Amino acid sequence: MPQPLDLAVAGNGTVAALIDPTARVSWLCWPRLDGDPVFCALMDGEGPEHGFAEIDLLHRVESVQRYRRNTAVVETELADADGNRLLVTDTVPRFRRFGRMFRPPMLVRRVQPLNGRPRIRVRIRPRFGWGAEAPELRTGSNHISYRGPAEDMRVTTDAPVGFIAHETAFALERPLALIIGSDESITEAPGTLAREFEEETTLYWHEWVRLLNVPFEWQDAVIRAAIALKLCAHDDTGAIVAALTTSIPEAPGTARNWDYRFCWLRDAFFTVQALNRLGATRSMEKFISYLTGAVIGDAGVPLRPVYPIVPDGPMLEEEASALAGFLGHKPVRVGNAAVDQQQNDAWGSVILAAVQMFFDERLPRPGDAALFRQLEPLAAAAADAALTPDAGIWEYRGRNRVHTFSAAMCWAAVDRMARVAARLGLREQAGKLAARAAPIRDEILRRAWSERERAFVESLDGEGLDAALLLMPEIGIIAPSDPRFVATVEAIRTHLAREGLLLRYNAPDDFGVPDTAFLVCSFWLVDALHEIGRTEEARALFERILALRNHVGLFSEDVDPRTGQLWGNYPQTYSQVGLILSAMRLSRTWEEGFWRAW
Repeated sequence: MPQPLDLAVAGNGTVAALIDPTARVSWLCWPRLDGDPVFCALMDGEGPEHGFAEIDLLHRVESVQRYRRNTAVVETELADADGNRLLVTDTVPRFRRFGRMFRPPMLVRRVQPLNGRPRIRVRIRPRFGWGAEAPELRTGSNHISYRGPAEDMRVTTDAPVGFIAHETAFALERPLALIIGSDESITEAPGTLAREFEEETTLYWHEWVRLLNVPFEWQDAVIRAAIALKLCAHDDTGAIVAALTTSIPEAPGTARNWDYRFCWLRDAFFTVQALNRLGATRSMEKFISYLTGAVIGDAGVPLRPVYPIVPDGPMLEEEASALAGFLGHKPVRVGNAAVDQQQNDAWGSVILAAVQMFFDERLPRPGDAALFRQLEPLAAAAADAALTPDAGIWEYRGRNRVHTFSAAMCWAAVDRMARVAARLGLREQAGKLAARAAPIRDEILRRAWSERERAFVESLDGEGLDAALLLMPEIGIIAPSDPRFVATVEAIRTHLAREGLLLRYNAPDDFGVPDTAFLVCSFWLVDALHEIGRTEEARALFERILALRNHVGLFSEDVDPRTGQLWGNYPQTYSQVGLILSAMRLSRTWEEGFWRAW
């Protein structure tokens, strides 16, 4: 169904533009993924007057939006009441140039007439300072500069500059180019340069996709999800943001709206895991470089659950008062107070993200003893933290408990480092780590099991269900065939499902009882059903979740299980990860589907 989060994403690992089905750019942070949203209309109510860039086709009656196959290039076709048609192609350049990756903070828009003489009005209305500052306009012979208090932008074009500056309607008689980027001179012809960037970027994405190890089934969905994950990885530092937006609420009328343009160690681990399964290991290598170079460089400094793209950057949570909010839902938050929480699963997230470095022979620089020594203190910290209270995976702001998932991730950190030590031939360290891991596992399994609930519960010696415990076999702390895990799957499905889709939990939190389904939890249920031998049920649920994607095949964080409307920040890495991992588990093999198709 059409919905507010019908948005395509064009990006390059430096910036990303969210484009609606009418070709309006309603969100773009500048000059990187966590920057000032110079196009901020998405967060400014239902009829914003500023904060967008659009190609307004007069008397428009139809629009069709799609991705160019296997790319992040967005195509939007518009038609008017008289049958005139045009095509807007949006490219955020990314390709190899001069021996390195060329990924400028730039959006290239090409507008082509397809039929007749469509009349258009080009509106480019950036704002600065989170919607509070109007830019100063200065025009040149082929450009318009938008001067802000901290950053300047420039639109270079072969369209009549006066028509754009004054938003004058005119007939589109030839292809036009709009290059939105830094306030720097472009010496090449805009049309020629725009076509070159579009073609080179298309070739880059085609090459990236053709190297993916995709499952036999659901290939289109997996490829689109993988590209979305790639767009959430900041190329310069290796950080992976949880989503490209802030403050899209988890449900209508709730204050649960947060800034997700930061690198949660947990979310990044899941993203790395999914891309590794597809064979796209470079994101893992860059992320580990981000961790070892800037996050865990200082011995004895405790891990935070979330970091800025540049780890020493600010994360103070504030409100952008000039913006009216997504569909009018305030507040619009900048920064995230979760940075100050204790989330013990962070230790496991770092180590589990790094483990493949020690076992993957394809890597040019695999994990070695030096990397092991850098990670070893994290395993010791995880062992110490395993049975201590924290805010948990769902980042409760009002209470701390010894959360089962957090404890299990701490155990996994110690267990995996024992395996890495054995892999490196460090027998003494392997033995010591294994000896620390075993009693932690035993205590978790003993204290997390509730005879009253007939399930593993969300905290040790506690009560209540938590969808994250569907990941227990994935973490490796229990076999999926264990009757206790099977019983937990049944309990979670019985008590947390709404219209077949899962809530994270059903107990009141700091903001009341949740009422939207958290999409990745439903994928975790798919995986759990498959693991306990109920594959047909898993496939049916998987297909149902796939049908909830927006018009270009992407997910946000949450969904209203009654209406199917997407809520929460977008595109959410968690959700795309869930799609990829479930598809790879459920799919028939290539041998079953292709070589033995009878």
